[in-house]
Order: sequence, then structure tokens, then C-alpha cells
Amino acid sequence: MTPVLSKGGRCHPYAGRMSNEAVYTAEATSTGGGRDGHVRSSDGRIDLDTRIPKSMGGNGEGTNPEQLFAAGYSACFLSALNLVARMAKVQLDPATSITAKVGIFKTPEGGFDLSAELDGYLPGLSQEVADDLLEQAHEVCPYSNATRGNIEVTVKARV
Repeated sequence: MTPVLSKGGRCHPYAGRMSNEAVYTAEATSTGGGRDGHVRSSDGRIDLDTRIPKSMGGNGEGTNPEQLFAAGYSACFLSALNLVARMAKVQLDPATSITAKVGIFKTPEGGFDLSAELDGYLPGLSQEVADDLLEQAHEVCPYSNATRGNIEVTVKARV
């Protein structure tokens, strides 16, 4: 397999063309009580009630920020995985998937923190190739770049 990244290196589809101008900006507004409220994207594609999960004392009858974060992270990471696989000329099985688990924890200071676990299922590849591709995807994924150094993120490959 041809390496897409050198150790510690970065690969980006807009390398050398980056500017301070976003190529896309998502916008969503929360109303009500935040975790017990409503969230809607500016285009209306997301229009959901938010509720505190049962495990945190709520009724759990709506989505929550951690579910939305996990959904976004898994989709973004799978896109990054497809990019690095394509660049390495590795064919991914259509059943390839990324499952993101986002946990929320109380901090000793009384606040909260997050952690994320990314479980990649890459059937048909060797464990070594799968591990390498996930490591490279973790370097280019915008969610991984945003969380790096801020929260604990673990990445695991299953074949």
C-alpha cells in the first residue's frame, strides 16, 4: 500500500489552496431549554426535539447533543476514510462503516467533558492495512482535527 501520509504529516484535499474562507458553513439554532428544547438547521433538514437522556435524569424522548455529535463525527470520519483509501488505491468494501460513541463525563471541577470512540469496520482488509487507513483518516478528518488535544478519542479497526 502506498502511504498517503508520512508519520506526523498531513494530507488535505485543499492542500496549497487553503484560505480563510469556509467552503461550507452549517447553521443551527437551539431554542427552549437547550437539552430540553428544540434544534433546527437553517435549511430545515434537522428539526428535532432535544431531551436529556434517561441516564442523566431526563425522559430521553428526544435526541441529544452527544447523539448529534456522534452522527456528525461518524459521517465525517467515513468520508475521510474514503479519501485516504482512494489516495492509497485501496478498494473499501461497501459494508465498511464507522460507529462513533460519544460519552459525557462529569469533571472534578463540576463541569462536563466528552470522549469519543471510533470503531471502524473494514471487511476484506488485513488488520495492518485497516489500522493504517484509520490512522490516516484520523489525521485528515475535520472532527478529529477539532477534537485533537481537547478530548480523548480512541480509534479501533475491525476486519
